Amino acid sequence: MSRILPADFSDRSFPDAPPSLWRRMMRSGRVVVGGAILLLVAAACLVSLPRTLDPDLENHFYYDGGADNWDWRAPPAAAEPALWFGTDNLGRSLLARCLTGGAISLAIGLAAAVIAVVLGVSVGMVAGYRGGWTDAGLMRFVDVMYGLPYVLMIIILKISLENPLQKLFDPKVGNLIVLFLAIGLVSWLTMARVIRGQVLSLRGQPFIEAARAAGLTERRIFLHHLLPNLIGPILVYATLTVPQAILQESFLSFLGIGIQKPLPTWGSLTSEALEANAILGGRWWLLAFPSALLGLTLLCLNFVGDGLRDVLDPKRSSSRL
Repeated sequence: MSRILPADFSDRSFPDAPPSLWRRMMRSGRVVVGGAILLLVAAACLVSLPRTLDPDLENHFYYDGGADNWDWRAPPAAAEPALWFGTDNLGRSLLARCLTGGAISLAIGLAAAVIAVVLGVSVGMVAGYRGGWTDAGLMRFVDVMYGLPYVLMIIILKISLENPLQKLFDPKVGNLIVLFLAIGLVSWLTMARVIRGQVLSLRGQPFIEAARAAGLTERRIFLHHLLPNLIGPILVYATLTVPQAILQESFLSFLGIGIQKPLPTWGSLTSEALEANAILGGRWWLLAFPSALLGLTLLCLNFVGDGLRDVLDPKRSSSRL
């Protein structure tokens, strides 16, 4: 009898394993380009933060010169890098104010996005998994919140939270906390609806039925079975929530109900430029540079969000950058 030898797999070729999430992200032109530019802007803004913590901020916020230099300077005002964007009427470096304003705007956007993600995911998971009266009650509450004027809700939350928080913290810090709490507390509604829809499609899957049959608690099902399958939508919508929060902060600062002086943000800088009649007065740089940085950051964040949506959803086919 002939012996049956073990199969030799040394010369047999197997299909390559699917690329990891990191490799797929690096293959997305929108994620790479948008993320690289966003990191450069964020790093430049973070470098300016130590001077923001100066206790004499009101007296010499990035002041570059003596009293005889309190005047507008068009860019480039001098060979010094701090004056490449010109100055305002107080001789303050517009470049330094734009970078510090960017750090504050990005911090508010990230903090508001975290609050929106936590609230939206929690409400959406509970509503989608339990269903019934719980689902109906939570979704009707979301519908009512959608029907209220956004700016009015922000103003009400800001008035309600401002005094208690400013008693606990420094007035400037309290104002920051009030703003990102107010934005975050009204930005979770879309996230809740998206997560609810995803959970409704997942709770009928066999692995969820098996977890229920095994007697697992709801908390364990949420954390170990539902949440890992929701990472993709959460990551995508969190990335898209950050530019929305930054734009909302800029709009509120533009209206004068956002960050108070002397702290700058991109929105407050554009508001100050319009108050100074920057366009008709020939001081274009006061409006151009904050608006350009704000637009570039929002564009990069949307690029990253769209790229992540394509990476995490293999069924989606869209154009590549």
